[in-house]
Amino acid sequence: MADHRTFEHRSRIATTAEALFAFHAAPSALSDLMPPLTFVQVLRDDRTSLTDGEFEFRVWFGPIPIRWLANHEPGSTQWSFIDRLLAGPMPVWVHEHTFRDVDGGAELLDHIIFQHPTGIKGVLTRLLFDGMALRLLFIYRHWQTKRKLEQ
Repeated sequence: MADHRTFEHRSRIATTAEALFAFHAAPSALSDLMPPLTFVQVLRDDRTSLTDGEFEFRVWFGPIPIRWLANHEPGSTQWSFIDRLLAGPMPVWVHEHTFRDVDGGAELLDHIIFQHPTGIKGVLTRLLFDGMALRLLFIYRHWQTKRKLEQ
């Protein structure tokens, strides 16, 4: 699509790709990675693994609830997975989480392809899921991952 956007954020963490994958597979991972004043309410979790099944949740940005239904599928490497938005605030959201071993630890790479809806809904998604808000979200998520795995 002509109006899709791409976002990437990467970090190096003193751990292994396998440990990063396991951390993301933990039931508490999504809650652990949400910033303060952002709450997650799991509605349905039909995943059999990080790479198979649907996951439905509501994320609360303060008083604003946003429903999200994603399909989890294999990523491009052994230590990666994709969550693809099936229903939610945006017409396109494909988020690949890739973990790879590098000198001195492992690299955590979040790569997202997304598209905003039109109208007022698009204004809201641009405020919450783009620009500085998206950058700060992933700075926080990578910091939390690093903090939890390097303890």
